[in-house]
Amino acid sequence: MTDSTPAPRVLVRTEGALGRLTLNRPEAINALDLGMIEILTQTLDAWRDDTDVQIVLIDGAGERGMCAGGDVRALHAQIVGGRAEETAEFFRAEYSLNALIAEYPKPVVALADGITMGGGIGLAGHAAIRIVTERSKLAMPETRIGFTPDVGGTWLLGRAPGRFGEYFGLTGQTMNGADAVYMGFADHFVPSDRLDALREALAFRADPTGPSEIVLLFDETPEPTTLPALRPAIDEAFSAPTVEEIVDRLHAQGTTDAAAIADLLEGLAPTGLVVTLDAVREAREASGLRAALEGEYRRVLWFVNEHPDLVEGIRAQLVDKDRNPRWQPATLAELGPDAGADARAYVPRHPLF
Repeated sequence: MTDSTPAPRVLVRTEGALGRLTLNRPEAINALDLGMIEILTQTLDAWRDDTDVQIVLIDGAGERGMCAGGDVRALHAQIVGGRAEETAEFFRAEYSLNALIAEYPKPVVALADGITMGGGIGLAGHAAIRIVTERSKLAMPETRIGFTPDVGGTWLLGRAPGRFGEYFGLTGQTMNGADAVYMGFADHFVPSDRLDALREALAFRADPTGPSEIVLLFDETPEPTTLPALRPAIDEAFSAPTVEEIVDRLHAQGTTDAAAIADLLEGLAPTGLVVTLDAVREAREASGLRAALEGEYRRVLWFVNEHPDLVEGIRAQLVDKDRNPRWQPATLAELGPDAGADARAYVPRHPLF
């Protein structure tokens, strides 16, 4: 007889001084559901006072990536099925986990190897020691589905050099490992073929004792990022006060690259772009990660409960896959003044914290 018991979606075990949490849904690039978030939270709570666990490691199963994000197909089904309160429960649990990782009393090491996007950034981006590899692909691609960055992504984007926060937040473009270190989304670059040795060293090596010192034994200098060379043009365009003016400045720069960015923005959901610009700039002035998460929570639940673009974006990209979303409104010119105000001021039924 074969064992038909499904494999757990989070593998929990200890190895020496290391508590290991491995997302185990490789067929979906370890996309997060509520059950996975609850296991991660419960385990971290249990390990908080466990003297045998001195370091926590979070990684993902499979070769494709650590975590592609939240399960947005399930999100779509909940909203169209009239179960928006389940969606709110998911976001509260996820954002609480993001804060728990950031505030954890023991060092949390995250291996953002391969695709690490959206909800994956919420796990890896707030860890004490954040590791990328030559395979890493990091992004906050929420505007591609008419949505806005969350999981504390605005907090990270708001602290990026210059106006790269606005650029990556609005465009959803992907960072490689070197880009992620430059952007403040990661701390160390370790080649993927050295990760197993790093895991073993974190679990069993007593000297040096600190995880940061151990990681430095495996850290290498990646190929240099191209972002600093792009910064003058990015800063000039993305410092504009509105999305419309950002697009105008890009067109005015007269380069092929700027024109391509402008064309990309003009095809994305106008409302999502305006809300995202507002969110990144609010988070830049926020008092801390929790304040940024609260700002994201308001905006996210506004999309869930009040605006059609999120459902439409998921439908077009992931459900029907016709790649032809019908945004409401369809153009930036159709938006009223301060179009992000309603999302900014939205009051969810249940507070986040």
